[in-house]
Amino acid sequence: MRNLWIVLAIGVSLLAQDNSKPNPYRTIENWAKLPDGRSWGSTSAVDIDRDGKSVWVAERCGVNSCAGKADDPILHFDASGKLIKSFGSGMFLFPHGIAIDKDDNVWITDGQAANGKGFTVVKFSPDGKVLMTLGAPNQPVAFNQPNDVAIAPNGDIFVAEGHTPMMGSAQILKFNKDGKFLMKWGKHGSGPGEFEVPHTLAFDSRGRLFVGDRANNRIQIFDQDGKYLDQWKQFSRPSGMYIDKNDILYVTDSESTDKEGYGYNPGWKRGIRIGSAKDGVVTSFIPDPLVPTGALPATSAAEGIAVDADGVIYGAEVGSKSLKRYVKAAK
Repeated sequence: MRNLWIVLAIGVSLLAQDNSKPNPYRTIENWAKLPDGRSWGSTSAVDIDRDGKSVWVAERCGVNSCAGKADDPILHFDASGKLIKSFGSGMFLFPHGIAIDKDDNVWITDGQAANGKGFTVVKFSPDGKVLMTLGAPNQPVAFNQPNDVAIAPNGDIFVAEGHTPMMGSAQILKFNKDGKFLMKWGKHGSGPGEFEVPHTLAFDSRGRLFVGDRANNRIQIFDQDGKYLDQWKQFSRPSGMYIDKNDILYVTDSESTDKEGYGYNPGWKRGIRIGSAKDGVVTSFIPDPLVPTGALPATSAAEGIAVDADGVIYGAEVGSKSLKRYVKAAK
């Protein structure tokens, strides 16, 4: 019996670190057309308009911070990569997370703060009018490194905060559609309902909340009242997640390394893992497009991720300062 358990354990370990799932996609670079004279900055924020075709991105003003920059960090592209509109100049230091709600409103988290600015979640109309700001000075709830925001079907607002392991916050906060604080859960740790860098949020078709618990190398699943349901480690170290209407789960890993005993989450390759939000089975893997010539950078491959109505994947990259497009390869 002991030998059987050893065999099973080895099998589970090999399955968990399976870096060889098929890649049915090809990569398209430089598809989005920025204004003349402007180049991509770091971005972890990308989502799809409710028409399922156009793409919203929040990038960090050509570098890795919008401090002192006049660029519009929020950009709206059509499916051909043409820029439709932009806004948000001077409003953010570190755009980090994005969500497009059912009314096409645009929600952005600002993950840094300085001089009384930042650590906010801002709701915009599709035309760039500010409709709500959470976490602003003198409000009853102050954020600490808000990473991502997700909007439930009934309009409730969920915010994941805490970008530094074992420092500051590590929790999920819930508000009603009017911005009234309802509850929070989580603390530093690796147990059920505990977090280290809850970096990304997504809802499945059942209304379950998926939390990418990045520094714990896992996804945790909750109901909307914070009840712990499950954890999955087979999607590696999650920086970004997207769940489509068919419950296909897309998860980015921008930090792991396939060198055993080195860096974050050793033994895993960076890239995008695709599987099922219903049963957690991983079916495909898009490896990191970056082929390092030396030591791996701290982050590469996509952090943010979104998928349009045609199944085209968009990967927003921090380290590589890029927005890549992945389409199904011809058979």
